[in-house]
Amino acid sequence: MTDGPRLAAPPALLALLEDPAVTDVLVNGAQSVWVDGSQGLRQVALELGDAHQVRLLATRLAVQGGGRLDDACPAADVHLPGGVRLHAVLPPVAPDGPLLSFRVLRREAFTLGQLVAAGTMPPACADLIEALISARANFLISGATGAGKTTLLAAVLGLVPPTERIVVIEEAAEISTPHPHCVRLEARTANTEGHGAFGLTALARQALRMRPDRIVVGECRGAEVRELLTALNTGHEGSCGTIHANSAADVPARLTALGSLAGLDRDTVAVQAAAALAAVVHVRRATGQAVRQIESVAAIGLEQGRLVAAPAVTVQPSGLVRGPAWDWLAARCGWS
Repeated sequence: MTDGPRLAAPPALLALLEDPAVTDVLVNGAQSVWVDGSQGLRQVALELGDAHQVRLLATRLAVQGGGRLDDACPAADVHLPGGVRLHAVLPPVAPDGPLLSFRVLRREAFTLGQLVAAGTMPPACADLIEALISARANFLISGATGAGKTTLLAAVLGLVPPTERIVVIEEAAEISTPHPHCVRLEARTANTEGHGAFGLTALARQALRMRPDRIVVGECRGAEVRELLTALNTGHEGSCGTIHANSAADVPARLTALGSLAGLDRDTVAVQAAAALAAVVHVRRATGQAVRQIESVAAIGLEQGRLVAAPAVTVQPSGLVRGPAWDWLAARCGWS
């Protein structure tokens, strides 16, 4: 974790959160503690006391993060000192005892070469991603929670020429990149009185006024998709972001659902997204394993008026297998 105020937590828990190999610490009431990271998901021997003591720990940390956690407000999602995000739920919402989920936001950024060495992708896939950046193609990185979307996105931003200005919009500051001209906007939640919220939709509007060459949305998860699609259709080429989806083929449905939150109908989302986006890079993590891998790249377009993500590349250990939409993606990006 970074220097500054330390968490009001037991030393044994702090040691786990400061372990560079750990990405998540999951406290399941007074019964068990699990960690995730370079060794995959595993249970550890950590004693935090009985259910009452775990509840006190949760409420103390929520207050330290500027939130509230009590009987009237039994769930909290706060940012803690040192780059840790805490989500906590109390009984009776969590009937088996308080549940604490810590996500450690690492500040170091991996390069694309390091991800190749770690097995995230073969070299040919890294070349394809570099080509997307060079072509200033707009694309999304899709995947499930913990699949490595943010890690890949941070590495990708390191490929952007240093003469370009990147404006990053995030709900929580997770993206770390060595790019010399990358500025960040972070959402703010409402205070305990319900005031002061400044969400991703508002941030997306502000980003358009900040002279960006590329706009990056850390995670597209709500009505801000309207502002993102608007930005990508008004000359901000080479922009990107992440989105939760089970597969690349499911991204059109996900965009449609998010667009409905912003009052956009299916046809409007389809036309806007097809004009704005060139590709989706899908990452996955096998259950119980530590390695995150790029699974496929799909081309975004319209088929009979419907938004589709058509298979362009499937990633195999031996390299890339081109799919039916490869020529479509190559033409969209201007590749020979």
